[in-house]
Amino acid sequence: MLVELLFIFFFSFASLFLLRKMAKIIGLVDKPNLRKQHTGAVPLVGGIAVFVTLAQYIYTRPEVLPHSELFLSSIAVLTVIGAIDDKFDISFKFRLVVQTLLTIAMIYFSGLQLNHIGDVFGMGSIELGVLAPVITIFAVLGAINAFNMVDGIDGLLGGLSIVTFSSIAIILNLQSNHQLTSLCIVIVVAMLPYVLMNLGVLGRKRQIFMGDAGSMMIGFTVIWLLLSASQINNEVLMRPVTALWIIALPLMDMAAIMYRRIKRGRSPFRPDRDHLHHICQRAGLTKVQTLVVICGLASTFAGIGIVGEYYKVHEAFMFVGFLGCFVTYSILLLRNWPKRVSELLEESNLVRLDMEKEEVVSEDAVEKQTIGKAKN
Repeated sequence: MLVELLFIFFFSFASLFLLRKMAKIIGLVDKPNLRKQHTGAVPLVGGIAVFVTLAQYIYTRPEVLPHSELFLSSIAVLTVIGAIDDKFDISFKFRLVVQTLLTIAMIYFSGLQLNHIGDVFGMGSIELGVLAPVITIFAVLGAINAFNMVDGIDGLLGGLSIVTFSSIAIILNLQSNHQLTSLCIVIVVAMLPYVLMNLGVLGRKRQIFMGDAGSMMIGFTVIWLLLSASQINNEVLMRPVTALWIIALPLMDMAAIMYRRIKRGRSPFRPDRDHLHHICQRAGLTKVQTLVVICGLASTFAGIGIVGEYYKVHEAFMFVGFLGCFVTYSILLLRNWPKRVSELLEESNLVRLDMEKEEVVSEDAVEKQTIGKAKN
């Protein structure tokens, strides 16, 4: 297994270096702007490299995951759509349609869906019945976009992904499901080269971003594994409430942000600077400190889920605890809002000043052109 993991690690590394060069040629790069405050054009190929690495592993070992061909086809589509979005910035509505169609295909061809949510109210297991497919669609869309939205600072998406897949691997290993456990470990190892390059360990000039191609693929993979572990009737490997704790932080951040955007009369999918990592940095933390704090918080939530699953803490207590954490999280974010309002005004002023400068430059250019013609 160790030799296999070493191969995965170096295969992922090689893929990153090769794709990085290709990205610069075709223009698949992320350029800084008012919302994206990095330096230079950074290749958006982290997700593609992880997909290629994961695809070659599953293709050569299809038995590691039930319905592996359907899963590979689904993440391939998401990776392609994500790469196109990274390059051309396509409509979020089109992305949602594709994600919905892939979820329907998953339900129809594999039978994976959210059939029950467990005994979260202390009155017996709640079966979803005919509502199961609809709720499954919302659950998959939520997971995909939760991981997509959380990708905001160097190392964050990679760190949260490693926390999530490691947590799933621990629970699966406790249940002696070694095939899915090994798949989660492979994903973690395939992520490591990206995290190193994303953090600039090999130098800022070699930095890589994940891109929508990677974040959507990761979100879909997470929800596929969680459904596989919690919804197969003859082999339930974890309870649904445990799955909530494992991806608690991305879910909480997405839900709080969407609520705030809707409250302000904006699209819930419109980008802004109101995520948890923005708030941490406005509170005075550096990027590295923010990364450590958020990943530490995600690990704590996941740890609660693992401990609760291991000791079989009643699902109702686990669910109430989750709701309590979510309410606390939302209140803490709302307390940051007055400071954010002033920053929004400052940002709008900066945009206005940039536009005025562009107008002045344009007028100067026209004036110089007119003077040149007069001299001729």
